[in-house]
This record gives sequence, structure tokens and C-alpha cells, in this order.
Amino acid sequence: MRASLQLHPDCRCEAVSAIEVELTRGGARTFDLLYRVAGDFRHIVWPLQGPAIRADELWRHTCFEAFLRTAQADEYYELNLSPSGKWAAYRFSSYRQGMEPAYVAPPRIAGRWGLREGCSTLSATLGLKRAGWPAASDPLHFGLSAVIEERNGRLSYWALAHPPGKPDFHHPACFALELPAAKPAAPSPRT
Repeated sequence: MRASLQLHPDCRCEAVSAIEVELTRGGARTFDLLYRVAGDFRHIVWPLQGPAIRADELWRHTCFEAFLRTAQADEYYELNLSPSGKWAAYRFSSYRQGMEPAYVAPPRIAGRWGLREGCSTLSATLGLKRAGWPAASDPLHFGLSAVIEERNGRLSYWALAHPPGKPDFHHPACFALELPAAKPAAPSPRT
């Protein structure tokens, strides 16, 4: 499934002309994301590559994010993916409440920053570890977003949809992409 992120109406960003995201569901609790950023990368601050470790406050710099929830629940997950290889995962019991670390398989993050023809990419495979959540039969609602830091210190906020007011990726209006339930595994052929 492909979608375009929109710049928040109160933001300016001279470095990025478009951000597209491709999302696929690999299983009940596995997802692949591919963010494509188009623009003039001389003006973007790309975090330096480092160890792939969990870290907080990645959203203070260039970072790509995914929020997910089921239609029936108030609880949701936030996943932050930095071009540096650092990542974070949080679980919320409801809108901005009950934040705690989420147990996920460390995401595999790969990217190409500021290369040919003004297109950079970040790809990540995410795996949730919470048993039974989501169920394979659950369609999921995603909020996909990005924070872009420019060399002039300005941050811009990109999302599938923006609620009125200041940027707020946690807002229910941002969960604008529905990913269908996982397809059941095909039965193994008998030998």
C-alpha cells in the first residue's frame, strides 16, 4: 500500500518536495516500511550512522515514524526510525496516556541518504512481540509520519493527515491508512 505524506500547514520546508511511504504486512505482527524522500538534500540534517540501538527523543531530528492501532482499541504503538540506525518503540494505553516501552524485535533499518536524482530512502522491517496483538484477523490503522530537520534548524512535520492545530502525530485523525487483515498462511503441500 502506498501513500503520500503531507506537510503540516503551519510548516515550511525548502529541502523536501515530497515524501511517499510504502507499507506491506508480512504477517500478523510483521510490517515492512519504505519511505522515499524527494528534494534538495544539501539542506537536510541526516543523523550520522551509528549502532542500531534503542534511543529516546529521536523525533527531535530527522526521523521517520509509524503509529498503529486496531479499530476496536484505544491502545496504540509508536515506532521511531532514525537514519542513524537508532530506533524506539512505545505503547500507549490511550491518546498520549500510559506511555511505556514496547517490546518489539529490533527493526532492521537501511537507507540511502541524499543520493542520485534527489531521492533518499529509509526501509525498515518491524516485528511486534506482544503475543496475540494484533490478531491476524485484525485490520490495522496506521499513522505514518516524518520529521525533517533542515540545516537552518527548522523542523517540518509530515503525516498522512493532520488534525487542526499544532502538529500531533498521536491524534486519532492521523491514523488515516487502513491495512487489511493478514492473509492466512497457505497450507503446506503434503509429500
